[in-house]
Parts: sequence; structure tokens; C-alpha cells
Amino acid sequence: MKRKSMMLVLTLLLVFTTFVSACSSNTGNSSSPNPDTTKDSPSTTDSGDKKNEPSKGSDKEQVLRFNLHSDPPSLDPGLSQDTVSSSILNAMYEGLVRVDENAKPVPGVAEKWEESPDHKKFTFNLRKDAKWSNGDPVTAHDFVFAWERVLNPKTEPAPPYAYQLYYFKNAEAYNKEKINDFSQVGVKALDEHTLEIELEAPTSYFLSLLSFTTYYPVHKSAKDNPKWAAEANTMISNGPFKISEWKHQNLLELAKNEHYYAADTIKFTKIKATMVQDSASELNMYEAGDIDFAGHPTGELPTDQIPVLKETKPDELNIKGIASSYYYLFNNKQAPFNNANIRKALSMAVDRKLITDKVALGGEQPAFGIVPPGITGNADQYRNEVKDEYFKEDVNEAKALLAKGLSELGLKEMPEFTLGYNTNDKHKKIAQAVADMWSKNLNVKVKIENQEWGVYLKSRTSLNYQVARAGWTTDYNDPMSFIDLYMTGSGNNDIGYSNPEFDDLVKKAKTSVDQKERMDLMANAEKILIQDDQAILPLFYYTSVHMLKPGVKNVFVDYRGMLDFTRGYLE
Repeated sequence: MKRKSMMLVLTLLLVFTTFVSACSSNTGNSSSPNPDTTKDSPSTTDSGDKKNEPSKGSDKEQVLRFNLHSDPPSLDPGLSQDTVSSSILNAMYEGLVRVDENAKPVPGVAEKWEESPDHKKFTFNLRKDAKWSNGDPVTAHDFVFAWERVLNPKTEPAPPYAYQLYYFKNAEAYNKEKINDFSQVGVKALDEHTLEIELEAPTSYFLSLLSFTTYYPVHKSAKDNPKWAAEANTMISNGPFKISEWKHQNLLELAKNEHYYAADTIKFTKIKATMVQDSASELNMYEAGDIDFAGHPTGELPTDQIPVLKETKPDELNIKGIASSYYYLFNNKQAPFNNANIRKALSMAVDRKLITDKVALGGEQPAFGIVPPGITGNADQYRNEVKDEYFKEDVNEAKALLAKGLSELGLKEMPEFTLGYNTNDKHKKIAQAVADMWSKNLNVKVKIENQEWGVYLKSRTSLNYQVARAGWTTDYNDPMSFIDLYMTGSGNNDIGYSNPEFDDLVKKAKTSVDQKERMDLMANAEKILIQDDQAILPLFYYTSVHMLKPGVKNVFVDYRGMLDFTRGYLE
């Protein structure tokens, strides 16, 4: 997700030492098994939720406290595109399905479903006791309303994830105004509690997609208030928690939603999120006992303190690989970054291992592609089959490519440019290191510049930058979550990239029913994006580095790198 963030894992307490490998949902940061596509889902949603509950005699105040490094840019499920917002939305809303800590899709608002023999039609039966936080019933119409809103070409601002609903039959045609009647899109409320979905083609990871924020329902009150998601008192949600207070740039509080159908499994009565950007201050808050969780994905730990924490608090520090990538964007529309040789030169002049070992310090793995380890492909993980060897670091070759690129553009030297990043200590240190490498290796002048998160996202979306930091946390456990980012016209294509050959490979992969063929098509597309065009500059594959207080149970970072506290409690 955006990351676009740029920017997101695995359990915090139940220690996962390896990625879960299998085929399924792609949206986050580690791999997980494919969704079960048998005809019927389990009949209950919360199997396993009641184990490890607090003792009946416990009088511990059930309040979880953590830090958000910035104000959520949007708490509208149809407009959200970053991990900060998603970490809150995933607690406030629930889709037809949700995913457990093993990335397995389990029933959510839908208590069961059936899949047609050709795998193109799903019929979901919604829980009759599913309710909104104001007590209204959650109906099939609420899902249809939410999806029509995202796909409607007249919706302002344009939802960045509209393309994520193109799996519905005729959804892309409606969004691109090739048809004008939404009734032709393959989603239909058969009655209040029955929802039918028809797909363009069989999609192996479709069930996991349904747990993503863009697929969440939206309450009908949004029809009359375009700013409904901007303040706490106008937000109506259907998940385990509801927003109770939101002081922008200061704090955000959630309260248990008493109308949630599984309210008896929710132990936290309140969630308190402060908003502090400085990583050292966040760690101080944790050590003073003011917060229970610190670090990724909602905040950041000081990189220079990670080695110390490994020694002093090994039982509280968690470093786990997640299915998320850290990279730099090139504005492919703006000279000189519209030249592939210049982009390749800048990429080849960076020492990634030096960055991971001496700057980032979180056990990250150098990246030479965009799809991270842990994302599933065929029978095995994608990266086990497709190696990210699309280019090599070579300063001499970088110098030659830079000279060639400048000549092609009629330039005598590389103009000074700006490397942008969102305000964050770690991003700043990495940007300084990369700028120094470019200066020493290529004799180019680089300025680094930071912006507040919400402003930064707008700058990238509007292509108002030259080179900029980015990170992508998978939306579901399949390589496609990364591969389709830079299709022509994608709402998350913030580099201005367009390659018809790349687009064609991605479209074929989306409609293929053969898993081996799908993986080969996506690998070829990634090769074009990275090796041939160097449209982005990969740096490393993320880890989740975070601290968790003893006594906090069932709170974990999920396979996408998202913080999941919905079934947690204090012991």
C-alpha cells in the first residue's frame, strides 16, 4: 500500500522465523498461503479468537497505547493509500473476509460463501447480526454502495485504488466510462444479506483481496456528507472498534464497538494513539511506560539504538521480514529522469549492502527488484523461483551510462536535483547516504528535502518531484500487488511510467488460470520494469522492527506489515 508509501509482517508474540509460503493474498509484507477456494467457507469466523484470553478475574485496564508517526492522511476506505491510515482502518472496519496472523482468509461480515465451478462467481451470505457502530444493520447494499463510489469516474478526489476493483466484471469499463450503467458491473445485492460477485476471470487470491481497505463497506450516511471521514463525530464504522476522539496532529482514540457482532471476543476497551514524529521521542515514551508498542509500522525506532536494544531488551525487540519493499521513485516524465540510462546510472552507483548494514540496521535485505521475498508465486515463494538479479552495482558502468544518457539528452553535465522523503529520521539518514554515494561516485549534486506525510503523498501523486522515497506494503499475498503498480493509468502509478509491452504482460497474468504461466508473465513484466527501463530504484526489502511490552498478548504485525490489535489484550 502506499507506502505509497510507501510505504507495510509477522506475529509479535507468536514468533515466526520464516515467511509463510503459499499462494494467496498479496498486500503486505510477508508471504502467506493461498486462500482456500473450496466451494464453502467455514461457517464460523472466530475460530481461535478465544484462546489465551485474559483470566476471568483480571482487573487490568484493557487499553493499548502506541504512537502514530503522523496524522492519518485519510480514514476513508475508498481513498486511503498508506500504512498509517490502514493500521487504523483495519480496526475500524471489516470486509466480507478478514485474514488471521497466518494470512489465511477467514469469515468476516460474510459468515459463508459459495464459489461457482468456473471460479468466476461468488455468493456471500452476510451475518444477520453484523451492525454499524450506530446500530444500523450492515447490508449487501452497503458493499455495493462503497464499490460503486470507488469505481464512479466522477468521484472526487479520484480513488487511487479504483483499479483494484477491476477484477469485477465490467468494472474497468465502467470506471473508464466505456459503459455508463453500474448495474452492468458484476456486483449485485440479491437481498439485504446476500451479495453476488461475478469476476472478469478466475483470480486465485480474490478472497484475500476482500480483506483490503478498498473492499470495505461504507455507511449510507456518506452520501450526504462528502467530509464524513474527516472528523470523529461523523464516522460510522462496522469493525471491532469505532473512532471516539481525533485531535488532528495530536492524538487519535478508538473505543470498542459494542455493536460489533463478535464484541465478546474484543478485549481492549480503548486504543490510544499519540502522534510524535521523532523516533527518539517515541523510544523514550516506550521506555517510560507511556506506550506499549513502538516502531514499525505505525512509528519508528532510532536506527542507532537497534543494536543497543538487541542487547538490552531482546525479549521485547522484534525484527521480522515482511512482504514490503523500500525504493526510490524517478519522475519518468521529467528530464533528465525520463532517460533510462540516467536512471540506470543512479541505481548502479548505490551500495545497498552498505545502507542495510550501516544505516538502516534492521536486518533488511538489499533489493534488485520490486517483489519482496515471502510473496507467493507458484507452488513456492516467488523469489525462490525468480531471482532479483536484474542489474548489478558497478560504479564504472554507472559513469559510462550517465555520460551516454546526458549525451542523448544534449546535456553536458547532470543538473542538480532534489531527493525528497517524508519526515522520518531513518528516511533522512538513508537519503543522506545515497546522496553522498551519488556525489562521490558520479560527481552529481543532490539536495535532500523532507515533507510532512500527507503533503508528501500529494506531491508524489501530482508528479511534483524529481526523485522521491517510496515503500510498498502488499495489499494481498501475490506478486501482482507489486507488479501492477505501474501499469499505464494505475491510480498508484506516481512515476508517470507507461510501457505497452509491460501492460500487456500484466493483463495476461491477471487473466491466466495457470499458476506457472502467471508467475512467468509477472517475472517478465518485472524484468521490463527494472532491468530494461529501471523505472524505479530498488534499495532493500523491509523488515518490521518494533518493541512490545511484556503482558501484551495477541497483538502482532501481520503478513502485510500492518499492526493487528483487534483480538489483543493485556495480561
